[in-house]
Amino acid sequence: MTTRPSPFGHPFLLGFDEIEQALDRVSKGGNDGYPPYNIERVARSGDEPERLRITLAVAGFTQDELDVMLEENQLVVRGRQIDDKSRQFLHRGIAARQFQRSFLLADGMEVIGADLANGLLSIDLTRPEPERIVRKIAIVSRDL
Repeated sequence: MTTRPSPFGHPFLLGFDEIEQALDRVSKGGNDGYPPYNIERVARSGDEPERLRITLAVAGFTQDELDVMLEENQLVVRGRQIDDKSRQFLHRGIAARQFQRSFLLADGMEVIGADLANGLLSIDLTRPEPERIVRKIAIVSRDL
């Protein structure tokens, strides 16, 4: 078994074990590429903070057939279509399908909302700017 060098193995990078584990999970998670998606940065406008928008192409899915869930630090989008047995197809090129697409979110990311329009599911996220913390650490002298 070979181990690959960790980008977080540098002695100045302390406490990044969770990030390394997250990268391993993401690299091992296999998706078939469906549904296709975009991720874009939406600039600040007025009082609105900068956002990220994930847009998934979910043509043919209704709002009731889609779920957007926040599970710990993962945004999970699931779609499930059920075959309508009452319909009789002469040609079937559009299959009823199911999918699950996951996005690993950094700490502090918040989901603002989701919108379905024209076969596109858009999910907006933001990360509130953290307060800058500066703290002086007291040095204790232990001279004998």
